[in-house]
Amino acid sequence: MFNQRDDKGFAHPERIEKLVKNYSQFVSFPIYTWQEKGYTKEVEVEEDPVDANKDKEDDKTEKKKKTKKVVEKYWDWELTNETQPIWLRNPKDVTTEEYNEFYKKTFNEYLEPLASSHFTTEGEVEFRSILYVPSIAPMGKDDIANPKTKNIRLYVKRVFISDDFDGELFPRYLSFIKGVVDSNDLPLNVSREILQESRIVRIMRKRLVRKAFDMILGISMSENRDDYEKFWDNFGKHLKLGCIEDRENHKRLAPLLRFFSSQSEDYMISLDEYVENMKPDQKDIYYIASDSVTSAKNTPFLERLFEKDLEVLFLVDPIDEVAVQNLKSYKEKFFVDISKEDLDLGDKNEEKEKEMKQEFGQTCDWIKNRLGDKVASVQISNRLSTSPCVLVSGKFGWSANMERLMKAQTVGDTSSMEFMRARRVFEINPQHPIIRTLNAACKSSPNNEEALRAIDLLYDTALISSGFTPDNPAQLGGKIYEMMGMAISDKWATPAAEYHQSFVKPNNAEPIEAEIVEPVEGGGQK
Repeated sequence: MFNQRDDKGFAHPERIEKLVKNYSQFVSFPIYTWQEKGYTKEVEVEEDPVDANKDKEDDKTEKKKKTKKVVEKYWDWELTNETQPIWLRNPKDVTTEEYNEFYKKTFNEYLEPLASSHFTTEGEVEFRSILYVPSIAPMGKDDIANPKTKNIRLYVKRVFISDDFDGELFPRYLSFIKGVVDSNDLPLNVSREILQESRIVRIMRKRLVRKAFDMILGISMSENRDDYEKFWDNFGKHLKLGCIEDRENHKRLAPLLRFFSSQSEDYMISLDEYVENMKPDQKDIYYIASDSVTSAKNTPFLERLFEKDLEVLFLVDPIDEVAVQNLKSYKEKFFVDISKEDLDLGDKNEEKEKEMKQEFGQTCDWIKNRLGDKVASVQISNRLSTSPCVLVSGKFGWSANMERLMKAQTVGDTSSMEFMRARRVFEINPQHPIIRTLNAACKSSPNNEEALRAIDLLYDTALISSGFTPDNPAQLGGKIYEMMGMAISDKWATPAAEYHQSFVKPNNAEPIEAEIVEPVEGGGQK
């Protein structure tokens, strides 16, 4: 129940005017409210007796009556609503300035929208709508999880119902779209339950989504490339989320995606541009997921593809890899992760592969026995040209990038991570000197301790260069220091006699005693 003060508050003219403008601004009949008004007029001011005597003494002075401005108040009826909303007008009669002004006023924006769409839908469902694509993300470009944004104002027969229904009219990934929707088929007492179960709303939602895609596609086809770059910076993550959540609209979403690539590191390209640049015999769309463009372009997985001048998409956003995996293909070209096993570059030579397996098959088994469960298998690589080896993910396992992301999010249960990690495949480059040396060691002295330690170091190094994280970084550092010590020990070591001579003065002078450095407690020197 309202108390007496609350009841009187609703009778205040300003409160009534606000309610009318919010809920009944565009009803078909005029609404007047009784309001206090005022106008300014001038009235005479009574003169001060002292000033009056001065005027009498000075006959030459022309006497003027003094006046002042006052506000005369009165009460009258005032039209509070507009009977013709902008969405009922013919789009040909509405200017861009009027659309932008309506957008700014309705949604309290100060920047003009990137695009707008004014349309009427008739047939089994009738409604009118004006939709806008904002210039910036109002709640921050990374906030894509909240579908309740109050960005869609729902009207029924020009009576405002609520701005809390946008989650029912648009999917979550298009929650940044703003606009008004006016339906003649919904009841005035519509509720969220009615919207969720209504066939009319499902049809409205489908058509609203289609119009939203038309607007975004229009921005992407603009002659000014900066317009779509601005859109993508603000709402690109939303469209990638759509690839995951909305399988029905994959064909509309895919042309709107943008990625960096091995041939376009400075600006993003579309999938259409990638397909247009594909080689005549290229069957797949190649990609690599990483944390940055710099990391992606320096990965060993790219070596053979660089040589063959094959373009590779760089997926550097955490959501990119999942989005592309959900798309699966584009224009009958499948997406292929170049960090996964069984990579086909279209140049298989069965005879050459058979020769390599005969020559290096024993070495592959030898390396697998040494690494044990760390890898699923050891194979001869077709993707390397300068690196000795690489660690690739299983066909159905996580990539190095996905493993890094999952490791950052996992809480407690690591069993699934252990399973996916066991699917790693160790690939060797048979043309590299290190691998050829190990091949010789395998045939002559497979139990040589230095050769076995070299396999361990080779695996750990491949782990890092392939984007994985070593289980024991300190142990890896120790192996590297040991190998460095072995490599330089015979090159720059100073013989004892030369060391002694370096402390002797020339011209038969007395020898200089070398300072003896003794270790002290705490790791210092004395």
